[in-house]
Amino acid sequence: MPKIIPRSHPEDAAQRLAATGIAPLLARIYAARGISDAAQLETGLARLLPFTQLKNAQHMAVLLADAIAQNKKLLIVADYDADGATACAVALRGLRAFGARVDFIVPNRFEYGYGLTPEIVQLAAQSKPDILITVDNGIASVEGVAEANRLGMQVLVTDHHLPGDALPDALCIVNPNQPGCDFPSKNLAGVGVMFYVLLALRAELRSRGAFTEQAEPNLGNLLDLVALGTVADVVKLDENNRILVQQGLQRIRAGRACAGINALLQVARKAAAKASAYELGFVVGPRLNAAGRLDDMGLGIQCLLADDPAEAARIAAKLDALNRERRDIEAGMQQAALAALEHINPVDSSSLAMFDETWHQGVIGILASRLKDKFHRPVIAFARSQNGEIKGSGRSIPGLHLRDALDLVSKRHPHLLQKFGGHAMAAGLSIREEHFDEFQSAFEAVAQSLLSPADLTRVIETDGALAAADFSLDIAHSLEQQVWGQGFPQPLFEGEFGVDLQRVVGEKHLKLKLSAHAATYDAIHFFSTNPLPQRILAVYSLGINEYNGNVSLQLIVRHWQAAGKE
Repeated sequence: MPKIIPRSHPEDAAQRLAATGIAPLLARIYAARGISDAAQLETGLARLLPFTQLKNAQHMAVLLADAIAQNKKLLIVADYDADGATACAVALRGLRAFGARVDFIVPNRFEYGYGLTPEIVQLAAQSKPDILITVDNGIASVEGVAEANRLGMQVLVTDHHLPGDALPDALCIVNPNQPGCDFPSKNLAGVGVMFYVLLALRAELRSRGAFTEQAEPNLGNLLDLVALGTVADVVKLDENNRILVQQGLQRIRAGRACAGINALLQVARKAAAKASAYELGFVVGPRLNAAGRLDDMGLGIQCLLADDPAEAARIAAKLDALNRERRDIEAGMQQAALAALEHINPVDSSSLAMFDETWHQGVIGILASRLKDKFHRPVIAFARSQNGEIKGSGRSIPGLHLRDALDLVSKRHPHLLQKFGGHAMAAGLSIREEHFDEFQSAFEAVAQSLLSPADLTRVIETDGALAAADFSLDIAHSLEQQVWGQGFPQPLFEGEFGVDLQRVVGEKHLKLKLSAHAATYDAIHFFSTNPLPQRILAVYSLGINEYNGNVSLQLIVRHWQAAGKE
């Protein structure tokens, strides 16, 4: 059973925030997330970190301005996830607004794998570009950049991933995580890096007098795409990223999003006027990602580039169908994985490594994530690839840095891993199929050496109990207006309730009446039909229910256990 722990918060920070007029509950919530000054909550563009602090951004701007002046042919090399797709769309829309001659290519993950590989370079060379520009990839593409140089193409790398031991020999690299970069936000997504390069390019073109006879492009129009890619890539929402996301959401809610984002919201029956980070991460993002998982992310990029609402709607319908197919595939894979675990108790192990020859390469990352959430263990799911190899996608839990764990496996068993990469919470790898059992044992041994029993206990952090006065629509509205996400988690509260009424609605949700503080509250537990006992300890968030023109407070139950039980 998960351990429920209230977050601690610096009382002095909460008092300073409350002194500025912020409601005491909100002050406590913000203080628990590292906010000590009300200015940190401001989301105006004036508070964005300047591009001058991002290493090589100005140098790349000079190179791009020269290329535009010389009418050179530019080719964007994209990645096949939502961050890569939005970064590509931002690059294309921005560069074209500045007069560049630019197109894009995106690798099919099943044929070419990730990044600027020599094979992708050779494919790109067929269209004879002068310059390749990577978005959301390239920092580890030593061989690919070398191949591009050999073929006479220059390479500009924009990326946010951690570099390896050696940097590629590119003409210019912009990456906040490269050595020597002092940019304060190391959490920019790939789309954020590209947006910053465009800010630098606009300043460079302005200094060259490019806008004396024509209007200066408004790069703020790209912030809907920046917000989508930032949220969908689950990067930490530090102060700078929250500004980018909030500004993008404001444009979406005001009806100023690109046709593609509007179409993806419409196909999911979501109102743009009420869009939040949740819709970007769990509604729009998965539909965009479905193209890269099952087909070709070129389809997703075309949706984001469409200016005609009818064309955007047509592509969005295809993406929605792919996402439904992805969900069906994932459900089947999850069922197979759980069946395989029937005779194994995951509690007895520190990790899970699973392989099924029928699993789909594009969905194993989602499967690993679902199993990680269910069992609170680091999980690597494998699918069959080519030439006797199987590809794995892993997701981890706090306490185990997945990329470092794989590095340890590689050092202890040099013959096992064909290749691997990633970061703390997610990683990918390739091994020979006949080595799966050996890898399973090796990964378990490493996990056991790195994880303590406390690490293997799921912890639910809450913002404590709510006072009776805090069960209000005003508080719910205030919380709804904030950007929540990775590293800045949505507030959860805990409390004991009597269960006065429960019934199944929509065949898969539990509608509830919960009582506490001599009051009764509407509540819902999504995707659960199991009956609740008479009294529960609930972990919940505050929501707003709109039905038949009525607006009311609704508690959204995220976890429950019988009251009085640890």
